[in-house]
Amino acid sequence: MVLSVIFCVFVACTALQIIYLFTFFSFLSKSKYGRKNKTEIPVSVIIFIKNQGENLLKLLPSILDQEHSLFEIVLINNASSDETNDIIQSFSEKHTCIKVVEVENNEAFWASKKYALTLGIKASKYDHLLFTNTNCKPVSKNWISEMSRDFTSKKTIVLGYKKYRKENSFINLFVRFENLLTAIKCFGFVQKGSPFMAFEGNLAFNKATFFKVNGFINHMKINAGLEDLFIKDAANKENTTFCLSENSFIETDAPTSFYKWFSDKKEAAYIKKKYKYKHRLLLNVFAFTKILFYVFAIILFFTYPYKIILSIVLFYFIVNYILIGYSAKKLKEPQIIFFLPFLEIGLILFQISIFIANLTSKPSHWK
Repeated sequence: MVLSVIFCVFVACTALQIIYLFTFFSFLSKSKYGRKNKTEIPVSVIIFIKNQGENLLKLLPSILDQEHSLFEIVLINNASSDETNDIIQSFSEKHTCIKVVEVENNEAFWASKKYALTLGIKASKYDHLLFTNTNCKPVSKNWISEMSRDFTSKKTIVLGYKKYRKENSFINLFVRFENLLTAIKCFGFVQKGSPFMAFEGNLAFNKATFFKVNGFINHMKINAGLEDLFIKDAANKENTTFCLSENSFIETDAPTSFYKWFSDKKEAAYIKKKYKYKHRLLLNVFAFTKILFYVFAIILFFTYPYKIILSIVLFYFIVNYILIGYSAKKLKEPQIIFFLPFLEIGLILFQISIFIANLTSKPSHWK
């Protein structure tokens, strides 16, 4: 009797996982030939800076070298105290397309990135805004053009993809796999008309959309989750799209410290608690049924006719391999597919560890 119940739950979890997979991977069906701007539109590229002179030296040439007819670069200097000030001055003197917004520490919004970005948005010249970070770099000279081409009269928010640079280490492989799955869920939900997050460092929207929800006012004092919480307030199925062109990707260094990455993911888990209820429910059901799938598969393999369990598990893995394989190819991460079962199981254990850790502690600025 108990085994029959476990088997039924196992089959149900398998079915739910496959339904989720096809839902997430629906983003692959997005047409290359959908509605896009045929003419280039002016864009303000917004970059927040706080004592990041070395990264700025690497980023600015790649932005200035963009093959887009009309754009400005808005550098938001948030009370930097290192060589950043000299670097900003040097570039702004040579390039008229650079606008500098100096932000002094404000007692009410001390060290708030969201407050600083709000000032930068208000100071920008153009209506269409494209955001990146100093630790990121476009993979092509057409980043601005590709991201802005998806703006239409209805699509006023464009989500882009941020990938991690490939290195020969296990943590790098693991981080890139987790990032790939995040992208699959992010773009899959948008394709189904239910956006819930965006990648930090590659997001575009217009001013009207920003001011319609009073900017970041609803989460101004939360020093994290800027992109996700803005998407929660501003995005819907009518106004949000995403760009999958390789030329629209931005790239950044992957974390090299497991402890640092673990801490970042702990904070991200707290941000998820601020998502809309339906998104929290859908994501939690997906994670929970995946855990049950593996646990019950192991139990039933030794206590139930193994050929039945093996056939169900193999069917799941075939579907998983095919869909993740196509996604990995689309997002330029083809090597990941060779390590899929080990990475998936490892990620489950990692997420369980984060859940346990968050029961006993939370990020300092959340306390």
